[in-house]
Amino acid sequence: MENLYFTEEHHLFRESLKSFLQKEVVPHVDEWEKNGTIDKAIWPKLGYMGFLGLTYPTEYGGLGLDLFYTLILLEELQKINSGGFAAAVWAHCYLAMTHLNAEGSDSIKKDYLEPSIHGEKLGCLCITEPFGGSDVAGMRTTAVKERDGYIINGSKTFITNGVYADYMVVAAKTDPTLGNKGISLFVVDSNSEGINTSKLDKLGWRASDTAEISFDNVKVGSDKMLGEENKGFPYIMQHFALERLIMAINAHARAEYALEYALHYMDERQAFGKSLDQFQALRHKVADLATEIEHCKTFNYVITAQLDAGNYPVKEATMAKLKSTKMADDVIYECLQFLGGYGYMEDYPMARLLRDSRLGPIGGGTSEILREIISKIIIDKKSYKPRI
Repeated sequence: MENLYFTEEHHLFRESLKSFLQKEVVPHVDEWEKNGTIDKAIWPKLGYMGFLGLTYPTEYGGLGLDLFYTLILLEELQKINSGGFAAAVWAHCYLAMTHLNAEGSDSIKKDYLEPSIHGEKLGCLCITEPFGGSDVAGMRTTAVKERDGYIINGSKTFITNGVYADYMVVAAKTDPTLGNKGISLFVVDSNSEGINTSKLDKLGWRASDTAEISFDNVKVGSDKMLGEENKGFPYIMQHFALERLIMAINAHARAEYALEYALHYMDERQAFGKSLDQFQALRHKVADLATEIEHCKTFNYVITAQLDAGNYPVKEATMAKLKSTKMADDVIYECLQFLGGYGYMEDYPMARLLRDSRLGPIGGGTSEILREIISKIIIDKKSYKPRI
């Protein structure tokens, strides 16, 4: 399978990324997890190495590489045992920056995308609202047009990077009478007057900042609109396949890491005169877990290839997130059990892995919403087409 998707350049990139993470990130992870704050000094380092602009155009400082480089980045980020740091990186690169690149004007790309690629600016995507959850079309935040721009009022919640971001990609209704056809996207500087952020206390992803944000008569110029007015909903939908695939890749990678760690522990741990990995009941459980991981991993690689080829695999990406995130929770639960009492201790990685993994079936569309989307595709024959 490796030879199907990865070249020698991909393998060299993976080794370089591993080395960087071990040197620049891993020594600080426990401190960031404890303090709930990622040192901003890491972002220019990530930018300098090119990790923030892998798939983005070279004219704005990106590397213009294929999507499998992103897959490698996501996999390795899951193996340093900080779901919060990993989330901060991919939320910046593949939520906020994705919209800048796809819908932003040349001016917006120069002012926001280019410094984002270099790690000079940090972004966040503001869609979810306190009363809306996965119901994007039901958002209440408004952007009322005035002479030289718009006035934004409303609130957002569960926003990764929301506290420390330099800019926000904000979805708001420019014409509430049109429902989901009246949504627009804006780039808003985080220091704009009228923006207030409060940090949320989470079960997992402790290193990342997750915010509730209020917008009180926030002024934004017309030049900060992404794409066309009232086209925000299809813009958002356009990128959901990638977001779901990212969540699926994260899931198979953290499950793989959990099992690798558990196997190392079981090889060294002795009970009744032999190592744990020699007990048949545990060996067969490992076989089942490894099979589940490999099935999801292979499926996710196929979808990555589909997206990289320019296809729009909404059904498959939705299935990938649904299956992979549930699989990861199950695998990590069992791996914690392999460690016995030590699995429950914070000195070992499983407790944090278990907490971090639990967001998988919630973020980026809950499993319940995903099942309904899949049901519509299979039963109602609904089709999802890319925005032209």
